[in-house]
Amino acid sequence: MRKILAAGNWKMNNTPSQAEAMINELKGKVAGCKNDVLICPTYVCLPAAVKAAEGSNIKIGAQNLHFEDKGAFTGEISAQMLKEIGVEYVIIGHSERREYFAETDDTVNAKVIQALKYDLIPVLCCGESLKQREDTITFDFIRSQIKIAFRGISKEDAVKIVVAYEPIWAIGTGKVATSEQANEVCKDIRECLAGIYDEETAANIRILYGGSVNKDCAAELFAMSDIDGGLVGGASLKPDDFSIICNA
Repeated sequence: MRKILAAGNWKMNNTPSQAEAMINELKGKVAGCKNDVLICPTYVCLPAAVKAAEGSNIKIGAQNLHFEDKGAFTGEISAQMLKEIGVEYVIIGHSERREYFAETDDTVNAKVIQALKYDLIPVLCCGESLKQREDTITFDFIRSQIKIAFRGISKEDAVKIVVAYEPIWAIGTGKVATSEQANEVCKDIRECLAGIYDEETAANIRILYGGSVNKDCAAELFAMSDIDGGLVGGASLKPDDFSIICNA
């Protein structure tokens, strides 16, 4: 049985002291939550976030990593660094990383492999643009992203990965794919994974929906057959709203 995961992507928001205060406020609101709860703050907030989350059911993740162990990569952070400070998850291939920072399907694959090497749980993002949806190539495009992202990964490691389907046209726009639209794509991702591995492996991989998820739509989305939670942006910066999503 796949467990629901509510993941908050704070993006470039909050200072370390603000992160600590927000997590301390959130802890009491999700203490009895039956779903998994994840917060992904900026790099500089990670140590404060890990410390604040100690003893709670809140897990901490990073928003990115580099695909090498170490080297002359100014401004980058390695998986080993994240692991040593207590980070458990890492977002990989978010559409904003792809659009603004030249992330490619190949670098996404390399980063997923690197995360798994250090026992970090990748939250692997995929999703189509509005034009791709209008051109009716959503399924072909996302299947291509998935096939490359999982290239060279065993089925034993594949089940550790969390996939996050985020239609680019719904991120930060206030537009939310209908539950049926979101589930249709998540189901197709699972069928793609079954083709790469087998149905049992695919059935054990969690697939989230992201894209303007809020407290009003979360319960309906999470109740769908192939949606196992959400990757939440703006609403995760509001402890009251995010706690409702976490408990959905």
